Amino acid sequence: MSQLKVATYNVHKCRGLDQKISPERVAEVIHQLDADVVCLQEVVHAPEGLAQFNQAERIASELPGYTWAFGGNRSLHGGAYGNMTLTRLSLTDWRNHDLTHQRREERGVLQTDVALAGSRLLRIFNVHLGTSFLERRHQGKRLFDAEILSQEQSSYPRLVLGDLNEWTRGLTTRLLRREFETFRPRHIWKFPRTYPGIFPLMTLDHLYFESPLSLVSTGLWRSRLAMVASDHLPLAATFEVVER
Repeated sequence: MSQLKVATYNVHKCRGLDQKISPERVAEVIHQLDADVVCLQEVVHAPEGLAQFNQAERIASELPGYTWAFGGNRSLHGGAYGNMTLTRLSLTDWRNHDLTHQRREERGVLQTDVALAGSRLLRIFNVHLGTSFLERRHQGKRLFDAEILSQEQSSYPRLVLGDLNEWTRGLTTRLLRREFETFRPRHIWKFPRTYPGIFPLMTLDHLYFESPLSLVSTGLWRSRLAMVASDHLPLAATFEVVER
């Protein structure tokens, strides 16, 4: 039986609470997390633009043990803006799915496949949903389309994590809880509150999983650097990968 550590982290375009834009600071928080898979939201990937907006490549350059995939959802600063997944495991495939609703801000879910021990694959969905209630209702249903979470041809175990922009009892979280396991505290106020980072009040960031993953622990990363590097705190979880 092996262990797997994952994390989700909305990096707020690498702009910290001190208003400083620093991809290197975000990379140091990821280094502190020491996770096998890290899902980032709100990353700018603009290699041809100003250096401060070449965030995906600058984060990756500070983390040589990781490979990465980027899913751009809209144009920004001469490049793209979206989700980024980094992993120390073998990254075998990736694709980006559009979750945009009508004329709201473009949103997406980045799907990546990584190899676990024993040549098994894990399919990871890095999600960032919208801020509007009606928008999230559409996006929650869209997640279960045949081309995303309900892919009939796939037998891979699935892991869903990211910034859902909703409390623990919205439509999307209800739909996900029907099909996946998640962290279940005894009281709603015990859910890990990730936003705003320096004094978190809201549970916006979530994770959902299924067998052969067995949850060992979850927790917020509250280092001094993490408290200032973004407006969200990273949410991490450790799993045991149950042998079949």
